[in-house]
Amino acid sequence: PDVPVRVEKGYIMGISRDSLHKRRNTGGKQKPWRKKRKYELGRQPANTKLAASHAKDKKDAEGKLHKVTTGDVRLVRCRGGNMKYRALRLDHGNFSWGSENVTRKTRIMDVTYNASNNELVRTKTLVKSAVVQIDAAPFRAWYQQHYGKKIGIKVKNGEKVESEDIDEKRSNAVAKKLKERNAKHAVAENIDQQFVTGRLYALVTSRPGQCGRCDGYVLEGKELDFYLKKMQKKKSKAAAE
Repeated sequence: PDVPVRVEKGYIMGISRDSLHKRRNTGGKQKPWRKKRKYELGRQPANTKLAASHAKDKKDAEGKLHKVTTGDVRLVRCRGGNMKYRALRLDHGNFSWGSENVTRKTRIMDVTYNASNNELVRTKTLVKSAVVQIDAAPFRAWYQQHYGKKIGIKVKNGEKVESEDIDEKRSNAVAKKLKERNAKHAVAENIDQQFVTGRLYALVTSRPGQCGRCDGYVLEGKELDFYLKKMQKKKSKAAAE
């Protein structure tokens, strides 16, 4: 009979988050005086990609099958029986529009800026604090329903192509309510211009590799100006090269 051959395995380096291998603040080397501990372990980075999710069949209340897109999220058992949700691919998330106090689930279109590494932009990797472009359609629909007028109208020769007002029958009570809402309300110009393109700049605040979600908020005000300036500087630098 065939005898199985035993293969000697080489040493495999584990990912550790300890500080024993580092030098002291004074510069002196520290000899390892104990072995590695379980609580110091590290794992491979998730490198969550912006990609189309898998389509799965899901039954509705009537028992009919429908194609539903779900993100590729893996469960990781951690120390103490806790669970982490490692997202490998995502293309949707919940984003809030702070000044309007509204949150909508929307599609992530592109990764545009990352302060830590340009390689994460090139590979479309979703991490916390990454600047992304999201689909503006859910927010546009909410705005039209809430304020009773359009947003993101194209401008040609200094004038808007179409009217802001939506022609539809309304009761006196609803008309009065919309009038009160629009009385002291205005959308920032840099936000309105983004609605024309159909995309909004947003910042990711969740950690996709830890919680399996890619949520964040729409950039506004000085923070939006700051990131627009950074992205413009990056474009001009790339063009010069």
